[in-house]
Amino acid sequence: MRISNAIDRIWSAVIRHRRAAGRLLILAVLVAIVSLPPRPLVMVGPQQAVVTSNPKMGVHTRLTDEVEEWKIKRTFEMVREMGAPWIVEYFPWAYVEPDRPGQGHWEHSDMVIQHARAQGLDIVARLGFVPPWARPKDTSPLYLDEANYAAFGDYVYEFVKRYRGQVDYIIIWNEPNLSLEWGYRPVNPAGYAEMLKVAYSRAKEANPDVQVLGGALAPTLAPPGSEWGMDDLVYLQAMYDAGAAPYFDVLAAHAYGGKFPPDEPAAADAINFARTELLREIMVRNGDGGKPIMITEGGWNDHPRWTRAVRPGQRITYTLRAYQKALDQWPWVSAVALWAFRYPAPARTYQDYFTFVTPEFQPKAIYLEAQRYARGDGG
Repeated sequence: MRISNAIDRIWSAVIRHRRAAGRLLILAVLVAIVSLPPRPLVMVGPQQAVVTSNPKMGVHTRLTDEVEEWKIKRTFEMVREMGAPWIVEYFPWAYVEPDRPGQGHWEHSDMVIQHARAQGLDIVARLGFVPPWARPKDTSPLYLDEANYAAFGDYVYEFVKRYRGQVDYIIIWNEPNLSLEWGYRPVNPAGYAEMLKVAYSRAKEANPDVQVLGGALAPTLAPPGSEWGMDDLVYLQAMYDAGAAPYFDVLAAHAYGGKFPPDEPAAADAINFARTELLREIMVRNGDGGKPIMITEGGWNDHPRWTRAVRPGQRITYTLRAYQKALDQWPWVSAVALWAFRYPAPARTYQDYFTFVTPEFQPKAIYLEAQRYARGDGG
């Protein structure tokens, strides 16, 4: 009996201590919550407009993984304040439908588009990135076989329908002439042309006025049979040979300058900004000269040790000249969206030296000079 009473007393003490500990834990959580800094209230608007001396200026904003709304808004404010009316932004299919078709996780896309529109920016939406359910196990998110072109077309349809009147331009895939971007497979211009046909048809069902961009080809001198990719000039002609012409309204081009200035003459054996002219010549030869080109990536890098970089002063001069060249000499180019405005976090590689603004929103010299140029103060 005495043993039983002792056990009861011990158990009662344990319960009391547990209750006290629970109260302390609840109190600690409440204190922590109260101590948190208030989340900034982010309002969409008021409606703004971009003031610029060059209506073709643009940047690739890369907000795919930016989760804080105030940072999304601030990014677009700074783009507008720099004087660039155009942005290219990535809207991954796998983020909207991660587990099954029709899920519709549009919250982040809605946020990005609302803020971009409020700042008066024209949006070019890049679509791609395959969810696990739409590709074989253990394949890259950039792998999409023909059996799932229709599923991708459904996503294109839903995106274009949802943002009708807000997003007027969409890019179908990115750099399909690189093995990496084609899911670590041999590249296939005819396969891309078929994907483009499906996506174009579904996009036009959702909004006949939407402009579909095809290509987005990486500038490369890959030799025939390369495991890494295909020369962009060869690939573009192969697209035409496969019947792609009716299924894009604009050609998306990537125009990186490397170590060369923007006025370096175009040559089939060189990667430079003027290589865009060679893509244009292929379009004209195929009876497609009535279509514009939009540069959706490009620019120069000023890393102090990367072998393909230029000095910071050269980067500024080349960038401003590229914007002006497109305005003065390339009437067939509708926008020049350079890579990349800002990353959500440091890449800690040479890639950081493509940006105009740091992750902490500190404007670099390239930003300030582009802003001065857009205001008509030189360049």
